[in-house]
Amino acid sequence: MANPTAPGDLDRPDPSWQAKSKQMPLLVRRCGAWAVEISLVAASALVPYSIGALVNGETQTVPLNSTVAAMSETVSRTLGIPVRDRNPRVAPLTNLFWSAAVMAPAALAAWQLFLLARTGQTLPKRWFAVKVVSKSGNPPGFLKVLIRESLGRWGVPLGVAYGIWRLSGAFPDLVILGGLSGLALLADGAVAFRYKRQTGHDRIGNTLVVSDIPAQLPVNPVKTPEWTQEDATIASLVLTPKTEDAENPTLWDWMRQHPGAILLTVTIGSAGLILTLFVGTQIYIQSQANLRDSRQRNDELFVALVGKLSPTAPNAAAGRRSAILALGTVEDSRAIPLLADLLAQEENRPMLDAIQQALVSTGPKALPRLRQLNQALSNDLDSLRFGGKATERELAASRQRTVQRAIGKILTVYSSQLNGADLSRTDLAQSAAGPGQFTLVLDKADLSGIKLKNANLTNASLQGTRFYGTGEDRRPGTFDDWISDLSGANFEGANLTEAALNSAVMNRTTFVRAVLNKANLSSGNLNAANFSSALLIGANLQQAMLKNASFTGADIGSANLANANLESARLGKVKAQGAQLPLTNLARSEWQGADLSGADLNGAILQKADLSSAKLANANLKNARLQDANLRNADLNSVDLRGANVAGANFQGAVFVGKEAADRFVQNQPGAKSGRFQGVDFSEAKNLEGNQIAYICLQGGFHPKCPQKN
Repeated sequence: MANPTAPGDLDRPDPSWQAKSKQMPLLVRRCGAWAVEISLVAASALVPYSIGALVNGETQTVPLNSTVAAMSETVSRTLGIPVRDRNPRVAPLTNLFWSAAVMAPAALAAWQLFLLARTGQTLPKRWFAVKVVSKSGNPPGFLKVLIRESLGRWGVPLGVAYGIWRLSGAFPDLVILGGLSGLALLADGAVAFRYKRQTGHDRIGNTLVVSDIPAQLPVNPVKTPEWTQEDATIASLVLTPKTEDAENPTLWDWMRQHPGAILLTVTIGSAGLILTLFVGTQIYIQSQANLRDSRQRNDELFVALVGKLSPTAPNAAAGRRSAILALGTVEDSRAIPLLADLLAQEENRPMLDAIQQALVSTGPKALPRLRQLNQALSNDLDSLRFGGKATERELAASRQRTVQRAIGKILTVYSSQLNGADLSRTDLAQSAAGPGQFTLVLDKADLSGIKLKNANLTNASLQGTRFYGTGEDRRPGTFDDWISDLSGANFEGANLTEAALNSAVMNRTTFVRAVLNKANLSSGNLNAANFSSALLIGANLQQAMLKNASFTGADIGSANLANANLESARLGKVKAQGAQLPLTNLARSEWQGADLSGADLNGAILQKADLSSAKLANANLKNARLQDANLRNADLNSVDLRGANVAGANFQGAVFVGKEAADRFVQNQPGAKSGRFQGVDFSEAKNLEGNQIAYICLQGGFHPKCPQKN
């Protein structure tokens, strides 16, 4: 007899972790394989994204990759995520890694789906000995995998969760969306307990998940005789299960069995299609005829009005005025360009007023032409200042005033309808005297979503004006918010009291001598903005980006700058009594001679900040980070430094207590000890004098020269 030999595969043990995983129940192995699949896809995106964010330096020289930007915008719009910068610029290397973060998950997912369709197993499913098969026991194929994964696993559960989230009051809370999505996925898996271990996506894809652990032959109960080849053959025949199952009947089989029903369905469908085409054709023909008639009437009216504009026409002045006003109500795309051309050539003041009124009647769609005309007239006025005739200057100024007043009236009349309106590089500055006298007054107007990049609004009155809107969903902090772009605009001397400028883009915007008392600038992009000599009393600047901004000589008393970023900002001579600056980033900022009396700087970052000669009396500097800060000659009377880090800070000439009480504090008089320096380590502070050290020790601070306690 031949000795039985085991196959080589049976002698080779599985890796320890894989062997343990195969001993788990099928449900546990299936969940484990799914978790690993998701983790691999997530890691393929997170790793290059994290590297890209890490190498994204201060110098941003190239626009974000268009594919990445489009995907980011789509995700943000779908989930209602607010986007503060709609035109981001990043480092070139960041573009490379972020592009990889988009392509790598897509490539990995496609490869895994390919393996699943061809073999019924992804790599994690193979590791966990789990296999997806059709009801016949074969690999599912591409169509079933596509339906199972795209529609069944993700489309239906996440679609239901997203629908509930959007239709309920939960939008735009992403935590609630995550919870609903998790519940939907659990419900999809819970279907397996009802339908023979088929989850929801298995039922949709008409697939099964089975164990891929090979069955082992039973041990021969007869121990003494050895098996022969014939015995093994008989056992294999007996133990081999039957795997062939009848395939489900196809649609073609059903059609062959019910020819009458198919004929009736085709007949009814054909008749319905013919009737629908006939009715649709008649409606289309009639609508086109009506459109042609309307266009013909508009053409005739437009030609008639243009004929009345001729100076030689009967009743020329009255006729021209009537025709100009009528052009403002005509639904013709040629009306606005014609009115703009008339304004650029008109010399008669009453006719200029009529053209202005007509342009205002056309609404916001006239703004692009008015913007172009405004820029052209501004250029003319600049040129005429060098040798132009007085009459020419006066005429150009009158035309510019007409354009400016037309823009101002449109912004007033059509308030809250200006999202996306572009008035970039428009000159709306005040002209105090002469034929071009003009002052822009838009108090309490709604300019949400307007673009005023590099526009000139000097001395404009914008009290209570809104530059931020919640968008169509009426919920703040979502992607469709109407955010104004005021980058590079000039608001010098403008009155913006109680204006709503939150979340607006105002990089390099000028607010010199502007009034911004109680204005809302929270979450605004104000990098390199200029607030020199401006009034910001009680203004809200929470979480605003103010890197390299200038506040020299400004008054920010009682203003709220909590969590704002003022890194490298210039705040010399600023008045900041009672200002709220907790957790604010003030690293490398300049405060020479500033008045911060009573200010709240709890947890503020003041590393390498220059506070020389600043007044910090009664200020709260608890837990502040003052490493290497310059406090030379600063007034620190009654300042609270508990929990602060003052390593490397320069205290040369700093005053901890007023002169009238200095002797009393040093002599340890009763009541002198307040504990404002309790536990603060001054051992690495610089330029401390003897009287300063004595006061530090008295207030509970630590210094090597403090007397040792018994």
